[in-house]
Amino acid sequence: MPVLHPVDWSALPPALVEFWTERHLCTLSSLDKDGAPHAVPVGAVLDHAERCAWIITDGGSQKATNLRRDGRLAVSQVEGARWSTIIGTAEVLDDAASVAHACARYAERYRVPRENPTRVALRITVERFLGSSQVLPR
Repeated sequence: MPVLHPVDWSALPPALVEFWTERHLCTLSSLDKDGAPHAVPVGAVLDHAERCAWIITDGGSQKATNLRRDGRLAVSQVEGARWSTIIGTAEVLDDAASVAHACARYAERYRVPRENPTRVALRITVERFLGSSQVLPR
């Protein structure tokens, strides 16, 4: 399995960037209090300027609760034989500027999100990318 580590944001493979730009739903896996995996569908976006990835969610969601306690996560997307996973850590941010920035990035890939006064932004520090050979050359 191809792995991109360390992550050089200035030299990401074009096929990887394209795949993370296309509209695909993702699965976010975090760790519940008892250590069990918690996997849910999300929208995730790469942010080259900030050298991170973003997810938006409700501040009271289980994923936000889990990530406040333990920031480790995996975010995966798949389409046919193409797939990619982000391995990293998340910081749960509730300040207006971070939430607005994450919402703007989300809107570029998906759609303008509905209003949610309790929304938070998950800022993901990407430690490595995993992927199929179609998105990460060996």
